[in-house]
Amino acid sequence: MAKGPLMYKAVTRGISVTVIPRYMPEESSPDENRYFFAYTVEIINLSLERVQLRARYWRITDEQGRVQEVRGAGVVGEEPVLGPGESYSYTSGCPLTTPSGTMQGSYVMETAGGETFDAEIPAFSLDIPRNKRVLH
Repeated sequence: MAKGPLMYKAVTRGISVTVIPRYMPEESSPDENRYFFAYTVEIINLSLERVQLRARYWRITDEQGRVQEVRGAGVVGEEPVLGPGESYSYTSGCPLTTPSGTMQGSYVMETAGGETFDAEIPAFSLDIPRNKRVLH
């Protein structure tokens, strides 16, 4: 059986967030302690109400335990609106100074009625292929 890419998934209030991370050797320079990872996120609105992604929050931890927090409006310059059953995908990247780390976070979603809530982004691990590590 072929082993596909690792997928991480969380669902909050009908908002499904799936992340598939991958190592980008062509954008990395291990000799200079630069390891670049890409991750593709798919957000699916399984709820019955329209929502808009307003902001993001990321907590990035490298293998030395150093934490970097990132907050900002939208994702990749957009604040997508998702009606019931609609999905939105994007790919972004994260440089690390260590060969592995973890990312997790949340999206601020706003309902058509103006209520906001945090949709969880599942914790996922960033690992160069030789470095297998188990998340507990």
